Formats: sequence, structure tokens, C-alpha cells
Amino acid sequence: MPVFQYEALNSSGQEVKAELEAPSKEEAAAKVRSLGYFLTKDVVEKSGKKKTLAKKDATGQTRRKAAGTGLGWVGTKQLTQFTRQLSTLQDAGLPILRSIRILEQQAKPGMLKNSLKQIGEDVEGGATLSEAMARHPKAFNRLYSNMVAAGEAGGVLDTILQRLADFLEKAQRLKRKVVGAMIYPAVVITIAMSITLAIVIFLVPQFRDIFKDFDVDKLPKMTEMLIATSNWLIGGTPPGWLIILMSPLIIFGIYKLIRQAHTGRFIVDMIWLKVPIMGQIMAKSGIARFCRTLGTLIAAGVPILEALKITRDTTGNEVYATMLGKVHDSIREGDSFANPLRASKCVDSIVVNMVDVGEETGELDKMLYKIADNYDEEVDTLVGSLISLLEPVLVVVLGTIVGFIVISLYMPMIYLVQNLTSK
Repeated sequence: MPVFQYEALNSSGQEVKAELEAPSKEEAAAKVRSLGYFLTKDVVEKSGKKKTLAKKDATGQTRRKAAGTGLGWVGTKQLTQFTRQLSTLQDAGLPILRSIRILEQQAKPGMLKNSLKQIGEDVEGGATLSEAMARHPKAFNRLYSNMVAAGEAGGVLDTILQRLADFLEKAQRLKRKVVGAMIYPAVVITIAMSITLAIVIFLVPQFRDIFKDFDVDKLPKMTEMLIATSNWLIGGTPPGWLIILMSPLIIFGIYKLIRQAHTGRFIVDMIWLKVPIMGQIMAKSGIARFCRTLGTLIAAGVPILEALKITRDTTGNEVYATMLGKVHDSIREGDSFANPLRASKCVDSIVVNMVDVGEETGELDKMLYKIADNYDEEVDTLVGSLISLLEPVLVVVLGTIVGFIVISLYMPMIYLVQNLTSK
């Protein structure tokens, strides 16, 4: 009988690595779950080679399919809709394979439809739904597949899917709030920059020619600066307008390059958190996100250490990811959740106190939900404050730029008119 190796967490959250005998990989995974363990990795044969689900082609030859490959992605809205529909079908008592086939048929062509087709084949071949989903990380991330695994282990898959749908909707709503706050200033700044560049490139040279025709020897400093800027934009090497257009792409490329390393991500995220108002929005939205993620995982029955690992990997902010990593290590060594959280100084005292109360009362998931809801409301207030502050700031900045151009162009014109009048 084959021997399988597995890695799991026991009921107290401790890591377990062991071996067992079983006729197949699926039965080995079932035996592990029957012991009350939570699998953190796929069960593999002792040889170290994972069994790959396969099917035969028309010639009868076995062929392997590459899971998780292909172009495109699954949007949050599409994934949320799929999750709710799957939850409804499971609540109605339909077999999981039939539910997957139904949703595959009605899905639009794309990454989700392709993934559902392969997931259906894997489930039909004996894999659990969570194992099949884990093979498609572009469609179902680690958070999703682990929550499904918890639902399968506890026999409450429909409830877990409902919680997942709620989580995805709230996370997307929070993201839209933050992104929406940036749309207005971005549009205004883009239009203003376009108009300003058009004036400097096309209008200023005409005034420069006028001044040259009238033999104006001495121009005001402001006018000389404006004409020098216009000359640079038009006749620079390379032209200034090209540098301005390429600058966002260059900055974005450098930004992505810096974020390739852990230290770079940490420094960039720390700088963002220090930006006035915008930093507060990012901080509170980040706390709301990891609290909701962690609360959802704990409520689903995922062991605390595994839940912290998943939350750390999906938090989206390296500062909070580092903090959660330290919390994970402290809990593994026997400490409480609140103590390392307090020592990190990355969150407000109210978060630490509510987590402490949640640990004492055994309702940590509910406390984390309350923290997330509270910070969602604060993000709403900060977003409104940011928009209210940006409006007068943009008016002042744009007024200053336009005023500078007008004064720079008309000061020499006044001088010319006075000279012509005196003559």
C-alpha cells in the first residue's frame, strides 16, 4: 500500500508532519481530516512526486493538463457572483460536481469558465473542491481555497461560501471608496496639465516672436522663465513634452522594480502610510482588510496560525504583513494575540484592546468584524475630508499656474504699449 506524507495543523494550531498508508491520495487526505487535522499542503507520496489528475485523449493515451495557466484574470465582481450562486446551489442540496457544471455552462468565456471546467474534471476524478481550486491560483487565491477547505471539513460549505461572498463584497466596496477618492483630483490634474502644456507649447512661442519683432531687449524674469520652459518643451533633446509624457511610465517602472524586494516593499508602504490624510486612509483600510480577512478565516474554523499565514500573504501591505508575521511567531511560541500586536505599534490601542477582549471571551472573530466595520466608517469620513480638502487646494494651485502665465505674457505687452504710446 502506498505511503503518503502530509503537513497539517492540529486542534491547538501546532504543525504536524507525518506519514500514513492509504490506497489513494484522496483517502489519505480523508484520514488526515478524520484525525481532526487541518491540511496546509497537498498530501504527496513518499517518493515526493505529487499525483497529477489526468485524463485520456481520443487515442486512449493519458495526458496531463496544466492547471492555473492561461491569460486573463477573474474580477472580484465575477468571483463574488460565482460564490453566491455556488452557495445557493449547495444550500439547495445539489451535488458539488453538478453545481460546478451548472455554473460552468452559464459563465462567460474567460479564465473563470476555463478554471471551472478543469475543477469539474478534478472533482470528478476524486479531488475535493478545495484541492481542485488550489490548482488555479489566478482564479481562486489561497484565502479562497483554504476557506472552502474549512467548509468541507466542517460540513458547512454553503455557509462558508456565503461568508466568502460577503467578505469579497465588503473588500471591493472599501477598495472602490479609496480609488474613487483619487479619480476626481486625477482627472482635474490631467486636464489642467494638458491645457497648461498646450498654452506653453503653442501660445507662448507666438508671444516670443512678437517680443523679438519689437526688439524687446530686457524681459521680466518671469517671462524669461516661461519662454525658456517653452523652448525646452519644444526644442529640447529629447523634447520636454516627451519627457513629461514618459515620466509616469518611468516612475511606475521604478516603483514596480523597488517593490520586487521585501525591503523595498516595506519602505514604500511605510512612506505611503506617512502621507497626510492619504496615509491615514491607507492605514485604516489596511487594518480593516486584514481584520476582516482574519475574522472570516477564524469564523470558518481555520486554525489561528494558518489563518495568520493566509492573512499575512493577502494583506496587500508589507508593513502589516511583517506585523502579522511577528504575531504568528509569538503565538506559536505560546504568547497571546494582543501582546505582539501591542508591541508592533502599527495599530491603534482600540484595536489591541478589542482583540484582547475577543481572546478572553472566545469571540475573536466577532471582535475583528467590529474593528473592520468601525474602520470602514472612518475611511468613509476620511475620504470625504480628502475630497473637501483637495477642491480648494486644486483651485489655488491651478489659479497660481494660470496667473503666472498671464502675468508673464502681459507684462512685456504693457511695456510695448507704453513705448508705442510715448512715440
